[in-house]
Amino acid sequence: MGSPSSLLFLTFAFVLSSVSSTSSIPNPELFTQCLEANSQNPIPFSTTFFTPKHNASFTSVLESTAQNLRYLMPSMPKPAFIFTPLEDSHVQAAVICANKLKIHLRVRSGGHDYEGLSFVSLIEQPFMIIDLAKLRAIQVNIAHNTAWVEVGATIGEVYYRISEKSPVHAFPAGNCPSIGVGGHITGGGYGSLHRKYGLAADNIIDARIVDANGNILDRKAMGEDLFWAIRGGGGGSFGIILSWQIKLVHVPPLVTIFTIKKTLEQNANKILHKWQQVAPNIDEDLFFLVEIRGVNSSTPGKRTVQTSYVGRYLGTADRLLQLMTEKFPELGLTNKDCLQTSWIKSVPYIYGFPNTTSPEILIQRTISNKVFMKNKADYIRLVIPEIALNSIWKRFMQIDEPLMIWVPYGGMMSRISESALPYPHRKGVLFKLLYVSQWNDGEKSMEKYMNWVRRFYNFMTPYASRFPREAYLNYRDLDLGMNQFNRTSFLSSSTWGFKYFKDNFIRLVKVKYEVDPSNLFRHEQSIPPLPLESNKD
Repeated sequence: MGSPSSLLFLTFAFVLSSVSSTSSIPNPELFTQCLEANSQNPIPFSTTFFTPKHNASFTSVLESTAQNLRYLMPSMPKPAFIFTPLEDSHVQAAVICANKLKIHLRVRSGGHDYEGLSFVSLIEQPFMIIDLAKLRAIQVNIAHNTAWVEVGATIGEVYYRISEKSPVHAFPAGNCPSIGVGGHITGGGYGSLHRKYGLAADNIIDARIVDANGNILDRKAMGEDLFWAIRGGGGGSFGIILSWQIKLVHVPPLVTIFTIKKTLEQNANKILHKWQQVAPNIDEDLFFLVEIRGVNSSTPGKRTVQTSYVGRYLGTADRLLQLMTEKFPELGLTNKDCLQTSWIKSVPYIYGFPNTTSPEILIQRTISNKVFMKNKADYIRLVIPEIALNSIWKRFMQIDEPLMIWVPYGGMMSRISESALPYPHRKGVLFKLLYVSQWNDGEKSMEKYMNWVRRFYNFMTPYASRFPREAYLNYRDLDLGMNQFNRTSFLSSSTWGFKYFKDNFIRLVKVKYEVDPSNLFRHEQSIPPLPLESNKD
């Protein structure tokens, strides 16, 4: 019997021909009339419905949560209109009407999509946006260690609202506070607690979703296959998530945060080589990533590489120092490098704010700087040799402000099965690499920076995971391929599908066909609906 992926290619030489490749020209009046007819409660259109011609605030709403300025340039396609629902029934009505009027839709919760897929359609116009930013209620139940969170809430708001109820409860999700929980959890959602408690998606108890028929389903109603798919299988493929029931986890009253910086002149290569072996295997109470930048050296006119080890230990400083002395003395961590604080006060610090920053910043929804960007990512399963690092830095320093982020895995991530959720990057992953290419002058420097990150990604091929070269769904990368919504769609989707999901892609395709065979929910890298046969002996 062949592997599931090979069986997939042998069994199917077609794609679903009924998939729509074009949308109707949206008529705002027809859409609003349809919304009124299908919503359980009245909709205040003056504050929820925006068109380019009739609303001066259309542009500000479009740009409100979008993070990648590359997808806000004038040359990029813009939606025909934006709808910002205030309650679940509004979302339900919007899906019914988009289906009825054949309007292509995009769904946005936080706008952090690296490739803008939540607010731009590159290969199918016209389109509309359902922006869920106003659905942001959070109900915390400390007695049951749970919370219900609407998808328009940000990760920062979730952390803050939990901390209002308890200083020793948290949720294992991302480090950037302004990410919307809707897209974050549908892609997996890693953060500084994933070595201890797994991904955000690993800690979901229930969910409410609007399906392609406009029905609102909870876990029991949707069934375990769909519940599995939405926890890591990506947004914009199976329906619109309305809210998540999350499982809270325990954190100690005191945690310890630290930052240690080492340049090449301070033995950075040897320390970084050791980090690769230590960080994935050390006590799972410790998370410490590495930010790598190009900086000015102590020698005038010369540049060097600086590695910054930014960490949080779920415990006191004396315990952390004992652990590091035993496992990683090369880093040189001392008591003066450590700051003991509460969990909630450590959250802004791990993101990059000064250690004096108030936690109230977490409930500011626009704390991230908007930039032009093209980023890429890898999973590393074998230690990168120390001798190879200098050749990496030579190419890394070809632009003015290069940045890489190395995120350690191991711990709980190694104990969860690859097939438990769609997110498969588990046992054997040492760390994740993020290659960051950002600039501020728009089209003037775009080609330079995009070419740099693509060349650097290609150069890193020998050190990356193989067969497939794995990629992280929440770091969308259209270089990996795009759907074309035609009879060759499956071949293009399999290119990126196995990189994001490995063989879990097969199950995702089966679920998609079961819940959305007409492909209402689609985008450049959405799961294609194909009627796959079971893999039988």
